[in-house]
Amino acid sequence: MAWRGCFLKWAKTDFIRYPKNISRSSRVNPYNQQRCSFRREAKRPDTKKENITQELNTSPSEAGTAGPPPPPYIRKPTLFRPLIFTVGFTGCSFGVSAILQYETIKSKVQTAKDGEELEKLALGSPDMAYWHDWWNQLSGFRRQLILLMSMVDDLWNSLTEGQRTATGIIAINAAVLCCWRIPSMQRTMIKYFTSNPASKTQCLPMVLSSFSHYSIIHMVANMYVLWMFSSGIVSLLGKEQFLAVYFSAGVNSTMVSYLCKTATGRFYPSLGASGAVMAVLAAVCTKVPEAKLGIIFLPMVTFTAGNALKALVAIDTAGLMLGWRLFDHAAHLGGALFGVWYVAYGHKLLWRRREPLVKLWHNMRFSVSRGSRPGGRPGDKGGGGGPGHH
Repeated sequence: MAWRGCFLKWAKTDFIRYPKNISRSSRVNPYNQQRCSFRREAKRPDTKKENITQELNTSPSEAGTAGPPPPPYIRKPTLFRPLIFTVGFTGCSFGVSAILQYETIKSKVQTAKDGEELEKLALGSPDMAYWHDWWNQLSGFRRQLILLMSMVDDLWNSLTEGQRTATGIIAINAAVLCCWRIPSMQRTMIKYFTSNPASKTQCLPMVLSSFSHYSIIHMVANMYVLWMFSSGIVSLLGKEQFLAVYFSAGVNSTMVSYLCKTATGRFYPSLGASGAVMAVLAAVCTKVPEAKLGIIFLPMVTFTAGNALKALVAIDTAGLMLGWRLFDHAAHLGGALFGVWYVAYGHKLLWRRREPLVKLWHNMRFSVSRGSRPGGRPGDKGGGGGPGHH
């Protein structure tokens, strides 16, 4: 979950370093330091009564002692730049995903043609003596390496397309988790991989914090839920559309967190992929509300996906209203609402209107490819329109 428990001490502590000559009791009570700064003056034999009265009436500022400092003024941050970044990043995510889907389909068609040609070549040369001789000439280490690569390839091919996509996301999160363990990178990680509206850097952490976990348990919980729902969401939306939803949900959930933190005045850093994972879970539960779900430690307990989504939204709403500080409940709600909105309206509003962009990309790519040919001219117009609606 969008967890920030490891940063509570950083948010509540001012990181004051005390001198070595101050005792432990004076560190605990700040007023002890003020008392220790006063000393009783030695009695003067010729002190007059009027001088004593004048010293007693002198204000502390005139006597050279400073009063307690005023509380620091925290200016509420402006969220105009994060809002523009959220809208622009969401649009770019779906635009890039549409182009990526076009390139993937084109690559699959070309690979199928090449495979047919290779199959014809293989059928034309049935003699396998050459390959037997080549295998016998290999050393034992090379044979074991080839067998290991073959086993890894078979394991990878046995995964669903959603699980293969989730594997890449899990690898990125694991790499960021390792970076948190490097002491020299702590400043950089706090600045760019934790989201806080009061920070000077507001936009880039909205993306990077969605791949950032400080606790191993936190990352395992988020990635387990992503792994369990990845096959369902990719089968419903496709790999490219799923990536657009995942990236956009992470940014939009952080934007909702920014709004709630600014409204309540509670500025603290957050991190985690919970907003994006909640969007995936909410999208699947909204699309297939009658699907049966269970708890890993309680397999006998089952419930529908729709009821599970309602329970999660109710818990996060209660946590947001009651001010619970364990999780970033605003980010959870933002991700869940984004997932429900996309299944209900966003798919028609964004993904089904991608065809003009794909046609524009196809025409640009076709014109560049014709211009790069030896006999082609940049001004030639070739046939073949853009791809159909997929």
